[in-house]
Order: sequence, then structure tokens, then C-alpha cells
Amino acid sequence: MSVTAAKGFLAGGIACGIKPSGNPDLALVVTASRESVPTAAVFTSNLVQAGPVRVSKQHLANGRATAVILNSGNANAATGAQGRSNARRMCELTSLSLSIDGAAVAQEDVLVCSTGLIGIPLKMDPIEAGIPILATMLGKDAEAGSSANQAILTTDTVRKESSVKFETSPVGNMATVGGMAKGAAMLSPAMATMLCVLTTDARVEVEALQSALTSAVAASFDQLDIDGSRSTNDTVIIMSSGAAGGPHITVESGEIFARFVSAVTSVCADLAEKMARDAEGATKFVKVVVRGARSAADARIAARAVSRSQLVQCSLYGGDPYWGRVLSELGASGAYLDPELVDISYNGIIVCRDGIACTHDEASLSVAMNEVDIEIVADLHQGSGESVFLTTDLSPAYIAENMRTS
Repeated sequence: MSVTAAKGFLAGGIACGIKPSGNPDLALVVTASRESVPTAAVFTSNLVQAGPVRVSKQHLANGRATAVILNSGNANAATGAQGRSNARRMCELTSLSLSIDGAAVAQEDVLVCSTGLIGIPLKMDPIEAGIPILATMLGKDAEAGSSANQAILTTDTVRKESSVKFETSPVGNMATVGGMAKGAAMLSPAMATMLCVLTTDARVEVEALQSALTSAVAASFDQLDIDGSRSTNDTVIIMSSGAAGGPHITVESGEIFARFVSAVTSVCADLAEKMARDAEGATKFVKVVVRGARSAADARIAARAVSRSQLVQCSLYGGDPYWGRVLSELGASGAYLDPELVDISYNGIIVCRDGIACTHDEASLSVAMNEVDIEIVADLHQGSGESVFLTTDLSPAYIAENMRTS
């Protein structure tokens, strides 16, 4: 299940007419009670930040939210003051549409996300008509969560959904973290061209939500690097309904907080892998592992350099275990190494030992390079630092997708 896996949330998605294709393009996630709940977020570090990002940051200043309204097909980015006004209007429409039976939802308790084309004004007529309709079509089942996920996809070919349960007390009280995401291009550390909404029915305080989310993003989305690009709209949001009961989770909650962090990280890591496997034009799913670095920071620097190397990615598309390119990128990364101590392997087959070619089973290597999943391991033999990055190969289909506005 997706964002509706956690109790206390409703979701839905429809086609309102933003996309010329007529595909779903408007989604909503809201607390079932219509009450604001503890909420945290991580946003793009790009200095060119879309109107929805700037508005959501303002609305989240108090650490609480009731709903997230999302659209695909237009990023509402680089659209100036009108873009920010349109983002605020989306929040206003959502608050009005959800304020039923005397329960008022404040505009400031609505967060907004957009994804799609950059620099093109967002047409509001479909949204003006769509949000009131969408607000009447929400559900709490898996199908409702999936419909919301479908409505935020752009060049994605599949939905990205995940959930996990974890124990919140010694007596066996269980809670859930669920989530949905989109992302298939402009994937790079400091998040990707992605939107992600996470929900939990655990009772989590805002400080603990933010700490857990920041840690989870660093260990998942920030270690996904397909093309080195960083988007204008990246947003990851987590909301806590508390509907599962159990203890209040704070950063001082010891083992319970650690289990919550692990659950959030697990969902984020699963979503990040699904994004990599659905990356534009990709034919290979690749894990770049750097171990034996002087520090974890050095390992991250080295792994990042290899994962975003177009030369390495091209050789992966060709099924060529060209370890010389990997060694070269390691040396240029800025991480410390002695090139005559480096070992490199592809799917467990060592092709470079102590910085030079070594004897290996070429037939087995040929078979390994034709697999969809490839793991490149570089051991620097300098210390205990280790890092894992996700990437893909680089194919002509990626160029075909991105050689024009899309």
C-alpha cells in the first residue's frame, strides 16, 4: 500500500486537464479527521525554487499540516509572482473544498507540490474545477492511495509505492509508515526530480519527524545519482496522524525512535530504488559501492563521482566492464586514495587488483555484464569508510527523451 497504508489518511487522484494527454494529473492526501497533524519536510537545495516549494515552506513554519495538494504536468517553476500566487490559490481551493460539516481547514495548513515542465505558466482553470471534485473522491484503501500516486507521475512508467510496519512499544503495539513518490529523470544527490509524500500513524512529535526524515533522505534519495541534475521542485513530506496510538515518539525515545527512523529510511530507500529502476532510458540498475575509504565522507565523494560519470554509464550500457574509467573517476573525485591499492569488481568478479588488471573468468564476467542488476565495488584499502550510490547506464533513449522540452 501507499500513503493510505497508515491509518488516519485519505487520498485520491483524478485527471483535471493539466496534461494534454488526459492522464491523471491532480492528487490529494489529507487527514481523515481534517485536523492538522505534526508534519516535516525536506525541500530541494536548488536556489531556483518553484512557487509551490516556497509556499509550502511558509505554510510549514508551525510544523503542522492537514493536507497536501499535488499536480503533475506543470512544475509551476520559474513563473515568478504569479506562480507563487497560483500555488497559494491551490492551497486556498483545497482548504475550501475540505472544510465540510463545520470543520474548517486553514489555507496555511495545506501544502502544495507541483511537477512537470519548467518555465511555463500554470493554467488554473482545470485546477479551479478539479480540486472541488477531487475533494469528494477520497478514500482510505489501497486503490485510493494508488490513484493519488498515478496522478503525480510525469515520465514515470510505473507507480512508486511502499510501506512498512514497526513496533512502537514492548507490548507489541504496531504502527505503519507508508509513502508514494514520483521520479524518473533529473536524479541527483540533494534529492531528485521527485515528489514524495510519506504518512505514519505513529504518534511522532515534529522534532522527531524532522530528524528521522532528514536522516532517511540522506541515506536514500541523496544517494541516488543518475545524471547529476537537481530539480527546482523536489519535496519530501511526512505527516503523523497518531491513529495507531502507542507512546509519543520523540528524539529522546531511544530504541523506539531508532525503530521509527529505520522504518522511514526503509520506505525511502525502497522508493529511491524504484525511481532508479524506472529512470528514463535505463537498461541497467547499478549499485556503486566504495569501501575502504578513509572516512564515510570520502566514500560518498568517490561513489558519487563514479555513479554520475557519463563514461562509466556509457560502458555499462554497452556491457563493457571498463574498470579503467572507474579508477580514473575515483582518482578525480577528491577522495584520498593510493591508485596502486585499489581493487575493482563487477558483480563480484575482480577485474582490477592493486590498480592494475588482474586475471579473471572472462566468460563469467560477460554473463554478469548482461544482467540487469550490476554492482560495482571499489575497495580503496585506506580505512573503514563505505558508501553506496544508486545509478543506471546511459542509453540513447535517455537522449531521445530529453533532447526537447518534455
